[in-house]
Amino acid sequence: MLYAILILSIIGILAAVILYFVSQKFKVEEDPRIETITEALPGANCGGCGYAGCHALAEAIVRTGTSKGITCTAGGSEVAAKVAEIMGEKAEASAPKKAVVRCNGSCGNAPAKYHYDSAQTCAYANMLGAGESGCAFGCLGMGDCVRACGFGGIAIDPESGLPRINPERCVACGSCVKACPRQIIEIRTLLNENIIFVACRNQEKGGEAKKNCSAACIGCKKCEKNCPQAAITVENNLAHINDALCNGCGTCLANCPTGAIHSLMPIQKAEA
Repeated sequence: MLYAILILSIIGILAAVILYFVSQKFKVEEDPRIETITEALPGANCGGCGYAGCHALAEAIVRTGTSKGITCTAGGSEVAAKVAEIMGEKAEASAPKKAVVRCNGSCGNAPAKYHYDSAQTCAYANMLGAGESGCAFGCLGMGDCVRACGFGGIAIDPESGLPRINPERCVACGSCVKACPRQIIEIRTLLNENIIFVACRNQEKGGEAKKNCSAACIGCKKCEKNCPQAAITVENNLAHINDALCNGCGTCLANCPTGAIHSLMPIQKAEA
């Protein structure tokens, strides 16, 4: 018995010694800046930067040798400045971004044509058909986007049945975008503290689009013709606003006959 214990002890000691020398031989020295950058990041691990988490983002920045072109959406300009300082760079100024919901098919604008009684997920409902309103491009309203958001930046409005973005909480991580099976949610650039966008993705002709939703974009081109910045184009019966050209004047909101164009923040009207 004593011999067995002694032999096992010797084997254990030898194995430990071998493992120690092997670990020393093959160990990888990590750049200390990786840990410093990881600590400067918000720790949300939301994936908005395109990497698996904050540590993976830190590794990518150190590996490439620069923070330029790699941004942390959750951290914003403050975190960008910290990371740039660690890398010995000057932070580049960038316009913040927010998510917008490109659908206005509320309970009133797009009344239900039948009752859906199955799994309460947008992903599943999307596979079954167009949805209760009959619009194959519209929001299904079952909250996949809400469940995906880790910042409380989106919630289902009980009155309209549509998801609404909270600009104060939204960090533009893109989790809601990935969760939406209809690509209704988009990340857009916030210019002049606002985003003007078309709250519709229906590409059917005007008459067909309005059969299912009274607030659908009908491709009439009034917004395109009246935009002083030439920031709006209509293609495939659907208007789209170019964030880089739009100055947030709100002219298109006044000209849209169906109210399909929305503003993330209230438009400040000039005093007469």
